[in-house]
Amino acid sequence: MELIDIGANLTHESFDRDRDAVLARAREAGVAQLVVTGASREHSPQALALAQAHPGVLFATAGVHPHHAVEYTAECDAEMRALLAHDAVVAVGECGLDYFRDFSPRPAQRRAFEMQLQTAVDTGKPLFLHQRDAHDDFVAIMKNFEGRLGPAVVHCFTGTREEAFAYLDRDWHIGITGWLCDERRGQHLREIVPHVPLARLMIETDAPYLLPRTLKPMPKDRRNEPAFLAHIVEELARDRGEPVDAVARATTATARAFFRLPARGDAPAG
Repeated sequence: MELIDIGANLTHESFDRDRDAVLARAREAGVAQLVVTGASREHSPQALALAQAHPGVLFATAGVHPHHAVEYTAECDAEMRALLAHDAVVAVGECGLDYFRDFSPRPAQRRAFEMQLQTAVDTGKPLFLHQRDAHDDFVAIMKNFEGRLGPAVVHCFTGTREEAFAYLDRDWHIGITGWLCDERRGQHLREIVPHVPLARLMIETDAPYLLPRTLKPMPKDRRNEPAFLAHIVEELARDRGEPVDAVARATTATARAFFRLPARGDAPAG
């Protein structure tokens, strides 16, 4: 079984002590390639550095999460565009809107989102999107760029059935995490995922966050890591009523096409 984790925060400090071991466990669990999430001005360059240290295995995104939207200045925009010039940086983002926490003022979030969407238009690279409790504004802003954007994935989807169908109607992709395994918050996802076409479905851990609550045994430090992607695909396949291998093959093929990843072992230029 070959898997691709489309969203892992491997620059997080919790991985500093054992990052190589984490990658080794991921490989043993069938994770062939990973996309390292760049979600801030600080961490996007670090994501690229990790990708360059592991060519053909790790790739990166470059962007600024809505939590950090206030840092998205013209200078920051130039820095992100420079990162996106590298082949190992395969998507713009993580970008979008988050009205659940409002760590950045909403006008700043919208401005940073619009600037990053323009970057996606200019670079032609796919979008790695975040949306929480901001669906209407999110769709409205995306609509302003309609016809000019490439592929888009709403990563770590936790929304409603209506939101899922709205995204699918626009030919966007859906990223599913261990939120699916949370009986408190994710039960509705189990009813949604059978309706997502495999050609629009990808899987991710969002490590070190969102440890699957159905994982046994649980790691003592409660840290999620890419090796647990195999557990997520098993739960996803069960909810869809499909063989695990079939879901693994399909989500891997979808991710590889979406991010334009080389076949395993064929390294990008850098």
